[in-house]
Amino acid sequence: MLDVAIIGGGPAGLSAGLYTTRGGLKNVVMFEKGMPGGQITSSSEMENYPGVATVMDGMSFMAPWLEQCTRFGLKHEMSNVDRVAKNSDGSFSIYLEGGKVETAKAVIVATGSTPKRAGVKGEDEFFGKGVSTCATCDGFFYKNKEVAVLGGGDTALEEAEYLANICSKVYLIHRRDEFRAAPVTVEKAKKNPKIEFITNAKVDEIYGDATGVTGVKVALKDGSIRDLKVPGIFTFVGLNVRNEVLKDENGNFICDTLPAGQVRVNLKMQTNVPGLFAAGDLREDAPKQVVCAAADGAVSALSAMSYIESINKH
Repeated sequence: MLDVAIIGGGPAGLSAGLYTTRGGLKNVVMFEKGMPGGQITSSSEMENYPGVATVMDGMSFMAPWLEQCTRFGLKHEMSNVDRVAKNSDGSFSIYLEGGKVETAKAVIVATGSTPKRAGVKGEDEFFGKGVSTCATCDGFFYKNKEVAVLGGGDTALEEAEYLANICSKVYLIHRRDEFRAAPVTVEKAKKNPKIEFITNAKVDEIYGDATGVTGVKVALKDGSIRDLKVPGIFTFVGLNVRNEVLKDENGNFICDTLPAGQVRVNLKMQTNVPGLFAAGDLREDAPKQVVCAAADGAVSALSAMSYIESINKH
């Protein structure tokens, strides 16, 4: 039986693997079908991780993590996990693709999330070349330039505010004239002279050339098209939390989740199921930053070690 099964190989999963094995657990496996690294590996530049002063792409940034995190005995198994189940004896069954089943004393789920695509013409073509879903990651590249933001929730408005500190102007495009965001957030954004609201509108097309995005065509309420000559657009239309492994055979979650699918945890990354932990983008109120995901992984590892110590005493 495994001491800990870690599901997911991004910053949270790798960090959890480092802390559990360095903390003395001998039998820890991280299940990650592809190359570990997580969402950040698709980022063109990584420059906001404390202590790493060299600016590099996400792939290069994550490259040393696997070597470091496996140094103390973490095993990496390239398998997809279909689901996790709690057994009557308190252990967990990890059902892998192909029918293989592993058992573990504790499980840390760090499967992350994927940004929803807006489904706009040109979005896929220019993703990472002017189309972004992370203002904190990519906002700096548009210093003193104009950008567009698509969305009407708290994230969209907060990121528009963030971008207004960097960019010369931010066009906030929303399909309705009412916002899902908190009224105080909307009010704050409306008072910002650098943010121009374009409401009752939708993005018709994102276009560009070999260098990346050069403009965004916006369809207005009256049927006309407004052409914004911007080098970048940030889309915030929600996240798809990768929570499938936490569903049982009937499609019901085995632990408490929020309506949008994020996993409820406390400050120790504990779910309401003893021995089951969630870390990184998967958990509620995740800040979606590498440094926070790595911290979550460390916290979940320390919690899992305490949990195993407590059950070993009985």
